[in-house]
Amino acid sequence: MKAQLIIALSLFLSCQVNAQDAGSAETLDVQARPDAFVALRSLIPNLVVELRYLGSNNFLGRPVEGYQDNVVYMTEPAARALKAVQDHLAAQGLGLKVFDAYRPQRAVDDFVQWAADSKDMLMKQQYYPSLNKDELFPQGYIAERSGHSRGSTVDLTLVRLADSQEVDMGSPYDFFDPVSWPSDTSITAQQQANRLILREAMLANGFRPLDTEWWHFTLEGEPYTDVYFDFPVE
Repeated sequence: MKAQLIIALSLFLSCQVNAQDAGSAETLDVQARPDAFVALRSLIPNLVVELRYLGSNNFLGRPVEGYQDNVVYMTEPAARALKAVQDHLAAQGLGLKVFDAYRPQRAVDDFVQWAADSKDMLMKQQYYPSLNKDELFPQGYIAERSGHSRGSTVDLTLVRLADSQEVDMGSPYDFFDPVSWPSDTSITAQQQANRLILREAMLANGFRPLDTEWWHFTLEGEPYTDVYFDFPVE
C-alpha cells in the first residue's frame, strides 16, 4: 500500500511539472527563480532601473512584499525582445527606464490587502486623487492576479541616453487616472508624441500595450500564460 501511494504521488508531481512547463497550470508557490528568467541588465547593461516597489516612492508609500534588491527579471524571450527595443531607440538618442517587470505573487497579495484597508490614504493625492480607494478594484487598477507575475510584462518609460533623464509622458508612472490612458488627448502634443515613440518601439519588437496605462506592455506569445510565480526579487 505504501509503495502504491509513493508511485501515485510521483505521478501526480510529474503531471504538475509537465503542466507548468506547458504553461497550462496555475502555480502560486514557486520559490526558486527558474532558469528561464534572466536579469535584464545581464542583456541590457545600459538599462536604467528604478524599481519603485523596492522603496516608498509608490502608491503604497512603503516597500512592497517580495522586493529585496534593485534588480529586474523577465523571461528570456521577453528580455531579448526588450533589448531589441533598446537598440531600436538608440538611433533616436533614447533608451528605456524600467519601473517594474517580474512581480512576485506575494507583492500582488500585498496590493490586495492594501486596497482593502480603507484607512490607509497616505498616497491618495499623489497617485489616485480622483478616485475613492474602493474604486481601484472595480476599475481594474488592482487585481488578485497580475500578468507581471508570469514574467513577460514590463512597466517602463523613455529616457534620454545623454543624461538618463526621463522623457515627459504627460502623467507619472502608476497614476490611476484616465490621463494615463495611451489614448488620452488632454496632454500636450509633445507628450502624446513621446508616448507614441515608446508604443511604436514596443509594438515593433513583439510587445502588446495596455489600454489604460501608457507604461505597461506584455510580450506577445509569452512563454507562461497561466503560471504565476512567487520567487522574491533579490
